[in-house]
Amino acid sequence: MAAKKISLLLNRTVENLGIVGDIVKVRPGYARNFLLPHVLAEAPTPSKIERLKEARQTALAELAHIRQSREELVARMNAVTVTIARSCNDQGILYGSVSQRDIADALQAAGYDVGVRSVRLSQSIRRVGEYHVSIQFDKDLRTDVTLKVDADRSLDEEREEIEIDEEGEMVERRPRRRPARDDAPSGQEAP
Repeated sequence: MAAKKISLLLNRTVENLGIVGDIVKVRPGYARNFLLPHVLAEAPTPSKIERLKEARQTALAELAHIRQSREELVARMNAVTVTIARSCNDQGILYGSVSQRDIADALQAAGYDVGVRSVRLSQSIRRVGEYHVSIQFDKDLRTDVTLKVDADRSLDEEREEIEIDEEGEMVERRPRRRPARDDAPSGQEAP
């Protein structure tokens, strides 16, 4: 059986719930344990609603301004490529991973005001390569950027293969020399 929800008037804007002056329906535990003790909400009355009308208009104007700036940012971020250099082994596997914080910091360094919570990763990035990362501000404000993860040093494409002998010891590969012929004069190598 689901608990009944109660109606509360928000005194301040609460992320993912509503803005100041909204009447919201929440579960009793959320109201009792978070909203009421932090004075974020109270029981709605006509006088309290009237008192918060001006704060609500200010919050709506601020939200409209934030929305407009985010729309402009999404338009500017069309086809953006960001590069991050990381330490990795010879196969291109990173020591660690690239996180949402790393991507947000790289975008901010490039002049795009993107917060950590706006970066959406479907899985952690643990290899050198090129990735498409979603940036989502609101449900309908979304764009993709290209992330290039480069090694902090050059990776040798043509590295020598490692040989291991019967005892399990690593064998060093040396260039093969032709054996000397028996009929060559002593002290000289055969051509």
